[in-house]
Amino acid sequence: MQNVRKGEELNEKTLKMFLQKEGLIDSHQSDWQVTQFTHGYSNLTYLLQIESKEYVLRRPPFGAIKRGHDMGREFKVQSGIYATFPKVPKMFAFTDDESILGSPFYIMEKIDGIILNVNEAKKRNISPDSFKTIADSWLDTFVALHAIDYKTVGLEDLGKPDGYVQRQVLNWGKQYLKAATDDVPAAEKVMRWMEENQPKIYRHSLVHNDFKYDNVVFKDDSWKEVIAVLDWEMATLGDPLMDLGTSLGYWTMATDHPFVQQGIPSPTIMDGNPGRSEIVALYIQKSGRDVDHLVFYYVFGLFKIAVIAQQIYYRYNKGLTTDPRFAQLNKAAELLCNLALQAIQKNKID
Repeated sequence: MQNVRKGEELNEKTLKMFLQKEGLIDSHQSDWQVTQFTHGYSNLTYLLQIESKEYVLRRPPFGAIKRGHDMGREFKVQSGIYATFPKVPKMFAFTDDESILGSPFYIMEKIDGIILNVNEAKKRNISPDSFKTIADSWLDTFVALHAIDYKTVGLEDLGKPDGYVQRQVLNWGKQYLKAATDDVPAAEKVMRWMEENQPKIYRHSLVHNDFKYDNVVFKDDSWKEVIAVLDWEMATLGDPLMDLGTSLGYWTMATDHPFVQQGIPSPTIMDGNPGRSEIVALYIQKSGRDVDHLVFYYVFGLFKIAVIAQQIYYRYNKGLTTDPRFAQLNKAAELLCNLALQAIQKNKID
């Protein structure tokens, strides 16, 4: 947590009036304290402490396109699955009235637990045996998420799973070109390869699209239970193996080049974590699903992460955000494209 970054402040008057209207506080005159979560590079997340209550607010980053930061989608998905997959925060209120904060936003429950990013993992000095438990709990949650019957929870209109892979390859390629600031030959080669090597037949499920260690909340340091999955901004209906591919893209290993470990910092590099191929084997075992076209899914995951990094850097480069963490994300995007090309050439994910 930190103080709210300059330029990312919330309008106190209009927000308090909204909270009172929704029945979340008694008076818009009440004192409050607002802090900002440092976790994440995308949507902005704030902790509101008011009238002995705590709420979390999510809104898009300043200067972001609405399509990529759909607050209504996040709210709808989590509200829909809460009864059958209670590993999400409780949703309290959503509005697309931009007169309040300048963008749509929603209010949700604050979840107390452990978010395992690199700094948190280093601070806790986690043992190899504990990391085996962490990976197991994380994967169990991932498999359970893919097993949700999206039709029975009212999410059948969330996306169009038919043709999903083809659209994803096309759309992420377009987004990369739109946000490009540097000449990256590997990006063109990877986009062309994915167009030519994408699977045509695949299963349909709810997909999270950003499932990694620091997007889940563990109940405690026994690591046996995930109590919440966060950051649903890209959730849709599609191929669950595309979801797995993105997770593999984030799964940095100790055997990767030091520049890779630095460019994609993750607790997965620490002793005790399964390797990427082991994660795939465990996913197959737990889900009962075969994983064909594995290199394609991994390459797609790397490329998608590259595009996300490049889009954030594009906003930074245009002066739409001043967060210093974003200054080198164009280099991270280039690294990921080169890793994807390397995986294609070697036909392996480790």
